[in-house]
Amino acid sequence: MTSYAEFHRRSLQDREGFWAEQAALIDWQQPFTQVCDNSRPPFTRWFVGGTTNLCHNAVDRHVAARGAQNALIFVSTETNQERVYSYAELHAEVQRMAAALLELGVKKGDRVLVYMPMIPEAAFAMLACTRIGALHSVVFGGFASVSLASRIDDAEPTLIVSADAGSRGGKVMPYKPLLDEAIQLSRHKPAKVLMVDRGLAPFTRVAGRDEDYAPLREKHLHAQVPCEWVEATHPSYTLYTSGTTGKPKGVQRDTGGYAVALAASMKHIFLGNPGETYFSTSDIGWVVGHSYIVYGPLIYGMATIMYEGLPIRPDAAIWWSLVEKYKVTSMFSAPTAVRVLKKQDPAALKKHDLSSLRALFLAGEPLDEPTAKWIAESLGRPIIDNYWQTETGWPILALCNGVEKAASKFGSPGKAVFGYDVKLFDENTGAELTGANQKGVVAIEGPLPPGCMQTVWRDDERFVKTYWNSIPGRSVYTTFDWGIRDEDGYFFILGRTDDVINVAGHRLGTREIEESISSHANVAEVAVVGVADPLKGQVAMAFAVLKDPGKAATPEMALKLEGEIMKVVDEQLGAVARPARVRFVSVLPKTRSGKLLRRAIQAVCEGRDPGDLTTIEDPSALQQVKDLVAG
Repeated sequence: MTSYAEFHRRSLQDREGFWAEQAALIDWQQPFTQVCDNSRPPFTRWFVGGTTNLCHNAVDRHVAARGAQNALIFVSTETNQERVYSYAELHAEVQRMAAALLELGVKKGDRVLVYMPMIPEAAFAMLACTRIGALHSVVFGGFASVSLASRIDDAEPTLIVSADAGSRGGKVMPYKPLLDEAIQLSRHKPAKVLMVDRGLAPFTRVAGRDEDYAPLREKHLHAQVPCEWVEATHPSYTLYTSGTTGKPKGVQRDTGGYAVALAASMKHIFLGNPGETYFSTSDIGWVVGHSYIVYGPLIYGMATIMYEGLPIRPDAAIWWSLVEKYKVTSMFSAPTAVRVLKKQDPAALKKHDLSSLRALFLAGEPLDEPTAKWIAESLGRPIIDNYWQTETGWPILALCNGVEKAASKFGSPGKAVFGYDVKLFDENTGAELTGANQKGVVAIEGPLPPGCMQTVWRDDERFVKTYWNSIPGRSVYTTFDWGIRDEDGYFFILGRTDDVINVAGHRLGTREIEESISSHANVAEVAVVGVADPLKGQVAMAFAVLKDPGKAATPEMALKLEGEIMKVVDEQLGAVARPARVRFVSVLPKTRSGKLLRRAIQAVCEGRDPGDLTTIEDPSALQQVKDLVAG
C-alpha cells in the first residue's frame, strides 16, 4: 500500500498518469485521447475525446454480473413503504422512464427539471435523463414557488417531473399547487409536466400539459432504450446552489470526469465495495443526494438506501435499524442530524447490531468536537468528517483511508483529497500562508480535479468572477471559507469568510465560538452571529438550544447559565471572543436541509429584513429570536 502523501503528490504532479488510472474504474465506449486539457483556464476539460454514459456506468454495466443484487432500497417511514429494486429491476424502471421522457419530446441536451420527494421515481428520472443525454436539474422539494420559478427560468426545461406531494413528520406537503404557481410566475413555460401520483394529495391536471406517469409506464413496460453515448465533457446536470440571492447559480457538471471522481471517491474515501450497502441520509435535492445516494454507490456496484422520513420517527433508532437490516457498511449524514439524535434517548444507539458499519461519514457544515466525540463514543465506530461544496461535487478535504489508514482529529475534516491542491491565502494581500495554524481563505490551485463544476450554467463570466477572482493577485478557486492547517496537514474549517466577526479589530470565526459554547455540558446546539455594534464594530451574539431547558426556566436561572457559558468561552478563547449575549431557544432557525440560517438570525438581531425564507424548516424558530431581541 502506497503512503497517502505519495498518492496525493502524484495526483498533482502526474495528473495525466494518475487520472488515467482512476478512469479505468468506469466504462468508456470510446477511449479518451487526452486526460486533461487546461489550455483555457479555468475551463478545464477532462478525458477529452472519450465517450461514456453516466446511466450505463451506474446501472447497465452491472446487470450481467449482479442483476439480482440489491441496487436501490427505498424506505419511507412517512408512508410505511419499503421497496427493494435489484439492478435488473432498476434497469427496467429507468428504461420505462426514459421511454416516457422521449415520448414527451425530451432530446439530448434538453433540460428536465425534477421537483420530487424522496421516492424511487425521482432516481429513475435522474438516471433516465443521463441515459438519453438530457440534463436533469433537481430542485429540492421544499422550495416554494418563487424559488422554483427562478430555477425554471434559468434552466428552461422542456419537461418537469413532479409528484402530487411529499410528506414530512407525518404531514403531507402538496407539491402540485406550488409547481402550478411557479410555472405561472416563470417566463419560461415547459411544454409538459409528468406527474407521479402517490395518492397523498388531490391535484388538478392542466389539459394538454400534464401527463400521468402510471399509464405511460404501463405503455412502456418492456421498453428498451439504449444509452446515448456522450462526450466526457457533455454536461450531465445543473444544480442550483442553495441560499443564493438574485439570479440562482446553476452549477454545471460534466459526465466523464464526474463518473471517474465518484468511482475514485467510493474506493479511496468512502470505503465501499461492490455488493455492499451504502446509506446516505441526504435528499436528492442537494449535491450529496446526487453524488452519494444516486450516482456514486451505483457506479461502484453497491446498493444504495433512499430514505424518506425523519431520523427520529417512528423512533430515534430508525436509521440504525436500517443499518442492521441491510448490513450497511458505509453511512453518510450531517452534523445537524447527529445533534438531533444527541437530544434523544441514548439507548436508541444500542438497540441494533451495527457490526457491518465501517464508518460514519459526516459533512455539510462544520462538525464540532463535542458532537464528534459523542457520536464516536456512542457508536463505537470511526467518525470521518469531510468537507466539500455543491460546486466540487465530491470531497475537497477528507481522510482517504482506502489508500492509507489515518486517525481522525475531532473538529477536522482531514487532509487535502487527491487531485485537490488546497492552499491558504491572506484575503487582503493574496500571500500564501504556508505555516502551521495560520488562518486564511481556503482555496484550490487550478486545475480543479475531475467532477468539479465546469462553469455556471450559461454564465462563464460569473464563474470566473465569483470563484477565480476573489483573492488579490491570484487566479485560484476560492471556497469562501476560513481555515487553518496544523503541523500534520489536517485542515480545520472556521466558517464562511462572511461569517467572520470583527470585534474591535480582532477577527473571530463563528465556528470557534460555537465550538467553545458547545463544550458546556448543557448545550445541545448553538448558532453564533456577528451583530453590528457602535463601539466594537461587531459583537458576537449566541443562541443556544439546551439539553435540559429546565436549567434556564426562570430569568434568574437563564442569567446564571449565561454567565457559566461566557466563563467557558473566556477560559477557552479569551475575553475578546466572549459573546455579548447568550440567549436560549427551543429550536434554531434552519433550512429543510438542516443548514443554520445564520444570515437571517443576524438580520433579525440588527433589525433588518431577513430576506428570502422559502427554505426555512420552522418559521417559529426565527420568531423566537425576534421576540428575544425585541424583549
